[in-house]
Amino acid sequence: MDILTEALSSMRTGHPTSVRTEGHAPWGLRLPSVAGAGFHVVLHGTCWLIPVGAPPLQPIALSPGDVVFLRDGTAHVLADHPSTPAEEERAEQFSPGSPIGTVSVGGDGPRTSLLCGNYHLDQGRPHPLVGQLPEVVHLSTGRGRHPELSAAVQLLGTELEHPRIGSAGIVPALIDSLLLYILRAWLEDQPPATAKGWAAALSDSAVAPALDAIHTDPATPWTVESLADRAGLSRAAFARRFATLVGEPPMAYVTRWRMTTAAQLLRESRVPLTTVAARTGYGSEYAFAKAFKREYGQAPGGYRRRSRAEA
Repeated sequence: MDILTEALSSMRTGHPTSVRTEGHAPWGLRLPSVAGAGFHVVLHGTCWLIPVGAPPLQPIALSPGDVVFLRDGTAHVLADHPSTPAEEERAEQFSPGSPIGTVSVGGDGPRTSLLCGNYHLDQGRPHPLVGQLPEVVHLSTGRGRHPELSAAVQLLGTELEHPRIGSAGIVPALIDSLLLYILRAWLEDQPPATAKGWAAALSDSAVAPALDAIHTDPATPWTVESLADRAGLSRAAFARRFATLVGEPPMAYVTRWRMTTAAQLLRESRVPLTTVAARTGYGSEYAFAKAFKREYGQAPGGYRRRSRAEA
């Protein structure tokens, strides 16, 4: 079971949106906060990302091939230099195009080209794997680092610089996959000896098999004892290890994943509530509805209707 893919899939509420940004020095663009998570890919040239808000973070120098992921979609500035004044994006700066549109800003100096966008993720109930990420993830693909992410960036750059037949389908698919490449690269960047939280849990010899079991079959009547048996640890030792790495006790995570799975089924399928209850480990629709309302603050039927209306 691919826990990273499942965690992201459970949070997605729509397709990514993106635009190409072309800046010619001097240029500065103030970008507001967005619902979900933001991202930038430097295709050509250099620039700076300046976080805004409190507490302020240091400006980040970006080079060709660099990728930035903003976990909470917080407001920030992109500019050719930290001292360049930033302006709000204006409608007349946007030009529609295929495969995506372009925003052009700045003067007549050196050019920087970026792919900018956001992933529509449910931040109301983020999966802890995503919630434990730094507010800003900065990944460099230079000097042979993160070869798969680098390959995706290069493919995106080629399709955007020289669009051809099929680019309109290829670019959205690459942008969609980019999120997994970003998070996998960050997780693999964490040194095993000092990794904490989910970065450590996914490779831990005791916790990883338990997580895999929970994700593979949330309907199983899991107990701390049965999960500890899979991990090869005593009940107490397993419970401590799981809570330390995952951030919550084993049975709390079992309930979390059952409810997350149920919410996804309600949003994305038309199966009856009895089926949703059975697939998530509840013996009756009543027991499931009671547990779901406790977690989401509304009945499953109301949640399904609201999700469809919003979609």
